Amino acid sequence: MATRLDRLLRPKSVAVIGGGFFAPNVIRQCLKMGFSGAIWPVHPTKDEVAGVKAFRSLAELPEAPDATFIGVNRTLTIDVVRELREMGAGGAICFAAGFKETGSYDAEGERLQAALIEAAGEMPVIGPNCYGLINYADGALLWPDQHGGRRLREGEKGAAIITQSSNIACNLTMQARGLPLAFLMTAGNQAQTGLSEMALGLIEDGRVTSLGLHIEGFDSAAGFERLAARARELRKPIVAMKVGRSEQARAATVSHTASLAGSDAASDAFLRRLGIPRVDTIPSFLETLKLLHAIGPLPGGSLSSMSCSGGEASVMADTAEGRPVGFPALAPEHRARVQEALGPLVAVANPLDYNTYIWANEPAMTAAFSAMVSGGFDLNMLVLDFPRTDRCSDADWWPTVNAFEKALKANGARGAVVASMGENLPEGHAEELLRRGIVPILGIAEAFDAASAAAFIGKAWRAAPPSPLRGWRPEGPGAIISNGTPPPRSRNATRRSPATPPDRPAAGHAPLEAKGTPDEAEAKQVLRECGLPVPPGRRVRDVEEAVGAATALGFPVALKALGIAHKSEHGAVRLNLRDAMAVTGAATALLPLGTGLYVERMIEGGVAELIVGVTRDPLFGPVMTVGSGGVLVELLKDSATLLLPSTAEEIAAALRGLKLFPLLDGYRGRAKADVAAAVQAIQGIAEFAAGNAARLDELDINPLIVCAEGRGAFIADALMVLGGHSHV
Repeated sequence: MATRLDRLLRPKSVAVIGGGFFAPNVIRQCLKMGFSGAIWPVHPTKDEVAGVKAFRSLAELPEAPDATFIGVNRTLTIDVVRELREMGAGGAICFAAGFKETGSYDAEGERLQAALIEAAGEMPVIGPNCYGLINYADGALLWPDQHGGRRLREGEKGAAIITQSSNIACNLTMQARGLPLAFLMTAGNQAQTGLSEMALGLIEDGRVTSLGLHIEGFDSAAGFERLAARARELRKPIVAMKVGRSEQARAATVSHTASLAGSDAASDAFLRRLGIPRVDTIPSFLETLKLLHAIGPLPGGSLSSMSCSGGEASVMADTAEGRPVGFPALAPEHRARVQEALGPLVAVANPLDYNTYIWANEPAMTAAFSAMVSGGFDLNMLVLDFPRTDRCSDADWWPTVNAFEKALKANGARGAVVASMGENLPEGHAEELLRRGIVPILGIAEAFDAASAAAFIGKAWRAAPPSPLRGWRPEGPGAIISNGTPPPRSRNATRRSPATPPDRPAAGHAPLEAKGTPDEAEAKQVLRECGLPVPPGRRVRDVEEAVGAATALGFPVALKALGIAHKSEHGAVRLNLRDAMAVTGAATALLPLGTGLYVERMIEGGVAELIVGVTRDPLFGPVMTVGSGGVLVELLKDSATLLLPSTAEEIAAALRGLKLFPLLDGYRGRAKADVAAAVQAIQGIAEFAAGNAARLDELDINPLIVCAEGRGAFIADALMVLGGHSHV
């Protein structure tokens, strides 16, 4: 599939504009890498640059260049971009800084960035404030510095990497891990061409096997959705290292990128939704990319480990703890095959210590390894640290590799050699292992990160593709129509507990149009009219009305002071009031605290309390958080984040991932909660929030009380913040 970046990414002619240190270096790097296309330096006074004949101006070039490196100051950059666009150039790298990435305090930077975008028109521009592009497949470099990579061999394929940090890009080229790279690209501040469009251009190249993204900020949620969908079609997996978990990291990104970071929880949920695993360190990023390059996604998370040391086997077992991949116990017949191959002196288990008595005995090791990998594991790992070759011999290590290779091929199995320390697997050895179809992984923790990421992608690709985030309309499910008429009851309306009689909506309810914060009575009325499970309740003005309402609703009741956001902290709630006298006393005490009182039928039989919150993210739109609720919500910090729309299956999976879930599932013989009703209620809340995204800034349901199985889940408190934003 052709993209507008094709000429820029795979140029047949390169123009280089500027002098000083950086522009001549671009020419030197192209020559050093053996670029076979035309190289055209442009300089107003020099006859040659880096030994190549120079042109005085762009107008003197033989034709419009496919790719141009612009190494002049920020003001002159705009004029150059305009001239390139007018002559039909394929695209440009803007090296200069001092545009929008300098921050809102620099009005000149803002103005220049707008001028740059206008000058470029439809011509792709990468940056500004970026190093550019290395095409290792064709030897084309628009890169103003040294790098540590090599050109791909004829017919060879490699991974591609895009990063928003030029210095990290330089560092990545220096990796000595055996990972072949087809492309490395920096994004800069993405003034005109975003990271997702660059990525789409790269994965279309047949020489690219997989893609690594170092992300500081997303250019476009829709762009990343297109990228993930196309990657799935092409079977080219993506791994991301998204920075911004800490406040310091989020602040640091502002210094050199103008893109939106989004909240970290929302970013995490977005990547998960797209089937893009997230890793946290550069070594894990590279090792994951290497595994994806070599063997692609894994069908599952079952692992085997073999080592000649019980100590290494123990480290492998411990490192697997708490991860989504691990070591299943061997089935009896499988264990017997391994035992037969190793003899009675070896304790057979997974991870396996195959002992040293067969060391350097290639046939014996082949038999043992073949027996072990015959178990159908998703990835088989051989722990093997090579000796340093400047002081020792590694001759006896290669029979082990040979045996592992034969065992994998005989069983059609996937395998990785894992060095416990990165320095114990030299680059040449790693390249040889890749040539044999074995993944060389430097580091045990990195091996598990890589396997977890590959298994995650495999699972995501087997599932149905996610719905687009932007697929919701204000008049969608759960919305209040602009004329004030609520939609028909959602098919997801939660069953009411037999103990809770139906409640009739109040007449004359106003739609979600006013700004501000409705009180609990108003918020619950809106939710009730949309078919959400709200217990029957009434607003009252005095003690007498409170007693009358309680009697009509049926005891026991809860009584709350309205107009107070955090009622429990202010003593503004009275629960389990069982008669008129109790209501009288509670109403007398609560009346002075707020703007009125709210009497509500008490929810009985609660098993657990959840919080369901929805906020507006500037990039992703409505973001829903589901977690352990009640008064300890901040203390427990047990939550999961979902983007909307979310399916019932996704919501159920989020609940299963909570630390609270064993309580919902009948912990230690206790009653099981009505998880189905909880999922149904949460999905209804999500539909309401997404349908009213144009007016709803925040929604906080805390708690959603989940009753015993078959008795429903109910909204016990609701905080709603309304605004007047345009729909996202």
